[in-house]
Amino acid sequence: MVKDQFWGDLYAGGGNSYFCDDPFTSKGFVMTDGYVYPLADVRTALNCGTSRECLQDNRYRQITSDLHNIVPVRTRVEMRRRSVRYENLGASARVDDCGIRESAQFFEPPERVKGDVARTMAYMVDSYGLPWLGATSVFQGWNELDPPDDQELSRHSRIAEIQGNENPFVVNPGLVNRL
Repeated sequence: MVKDQFWGDLYAGGGNSYFCDDPFTSKGFVMTDGYVYPLADVRTALNCGTSRECLQDNRYRQITSDLHNIVPVRTRVEMRRRSVRYENLGASARVDDCGIRESAQFFEPPERVKGDVARTMAYMVDSYGLPWLGATSVFQGWNELDPPDDQELSRHSRIAEIQGNENPFVVNPGLVNRL
């Protein structure tokens, strides 16, 4: 099961939360597995109905088990982020303690993971034919602003080992501009 691989292999020794960069030792009340490309948007794109109904769809099951899209997230951040679009909000939106800006239905991740978000979104759009959840130009800008760092490359390597495929946008970030 993907949750066993995620928590039992990829993050067995703990790690840092994706958006807030808080250290954790295990999944618990404060931490959950989040999806950079939210599952509600996957269900909408596939038009497969409720979570239970969508589980009958092989494509949906494949998407939900793709470790490239799953990240450890503070539960309270995940609850706020589930149905928003990614956007540059600028100085008009207040920055929280994690470096996140939010406004109505929009979410701007912290600077240090903007490129990670962009490359994951590009992967999901390219691999599964899903629509962008925000303007393509925003993701292309984030990709340029925040190139892959050691943490992203290390995580990517572990996922490729476990899952057997790479995210080509992490290996070659310039590909984001071709979408």
